[in-house]
Amino acid sequence: MSEVRLDKWLWAARFFKTRQLAKKAIEGGKVHYNGGRAKTSKTVEVGALIRVPQGFDTYEVEVLALSGQRRGAPEARTLYRETEESAARRAKESEQRRLANQAMQHPYKRPDRRDRREIKRFMRDSGD
Repeated sequence: MSEVRLDKWLWAARFFKTRQLAKKAIEGGKVHYNGGRAKTSKTVEVGALIRVPQGFDTYEVEVLALSGQRRGAPEARTLYRETEESAARRAKESEQRRLANQAMQHPYKRPDRRDRREIKRFMRDSGD
């Protein structure tokens, strides 16, 4: 392919499930193309850097190939290459989230009737 719109490329590369979600992310300023905000109809070029949010993570990828068709995940990964800095940052943030979740104390069981009453009483009394 010679020309592909940004929203279509993001959909084909499997960053978004639908083109509509890709369009909303681009219009909302979440996706950056070569360091700046882009429009949905921006033509993607090989070698461009695209920053895409995915849940808690942000991917920074270099475009290696163009495609307007959505294919399987192994083929979609051939369209881009994640930068080393991005992969390192995502791994570090993932480890920090994992450690933060370990530090939280989770209850051993769900609160029963008596526990719920105590929680309500505590919440009502602490509001003053």
